[in-house]
Amino acid sequence: MKAIRTLLFYAGYFLAIFVSGLLMLPIGLMLPLRARFKLFNCHNRFIMKWLSLTCAIRYRIQGRENVPEGPCVVLANHQSEWETVFLQLLKTPICTVLKKELLSIPLFGWGVRLLKPIPLDRSRPSNAMRQVLSHGKQRLEEGLSVLIFPEGTRVAPGERRRFNKSGIVIACRAGVPVLPVAHNAGEHWGRHWIKQPGTLNVVVGEPIETTGRKPEAILEEVERWIEQTLGEISDVPRPPLPEKAPAARAPS
Repeated sequence: MKAIRTLLFYAGYFLAIFVSGLLMLPIGLMLPLRARFKLFNCHNRFIMKWLSLTCAIRYRIQGRENVPEGPCVVLANHQSEWETVFLQLLKTPICTVLKKELLSIPLFGWGVRLLKPIPLDRSRPSNAMRQVLSHGKQRLEEGLSVLIFPEGTRVAPGERRRFNKSGIVIACRAGVPVLPVAHNAGEHWGRHWIKQPGTLNVVVGEPIETTGRKPEAILEEVERWIEQTLGEISDVPRPPLPEKAPAARAPS
């Protein structure tokens, strides 16, 4: 039964991308930026409702009142595609740091381009990081928030990966707060294609001010809070943090 319900979800999911692309792209091209976000978020709301209807996956959120009025950098753990949809609705307008390749996907990528994302070219790490820092600060100064997954990739429940501080550096440079978010979406929308019914948990932490603080201290606070919160809301035991790779020795 779960397999049938998942197939039904994906049928509607891809149909929604096709229909939204055909209808919203032409309209979005004529709208100012903030109106585009409102338009395209109609698609995200449909996906959340369709997932609930077909797969019986719902969510419980704590701390919604912590979302600040002004721009911020949202830092969340990354377990699935679910949070990439939901977080667009939690704090809007928000642009996302994402893989450059996603922008080449017909209809989907074309629509995302209209929302001023920050593309990440993983084939050129040093240049990519400079672009993320530069574009991120620019987006915040324009009044947009920025969404970054500090683990850098999806990490399944029960696994851990060290956080990177790029999002925090952006927030420090722009003088905006960091908003930590923890969730266990991967326990319901995981790597396996079949969706698991149930209620997932989302917790929004209090904004963390960055003015006058070092990024390393903020990173430690964010990572500690997310990990502690995951331990409270997740049904999967949390593993220890992997050791840092030893620094390469300079040639003599």
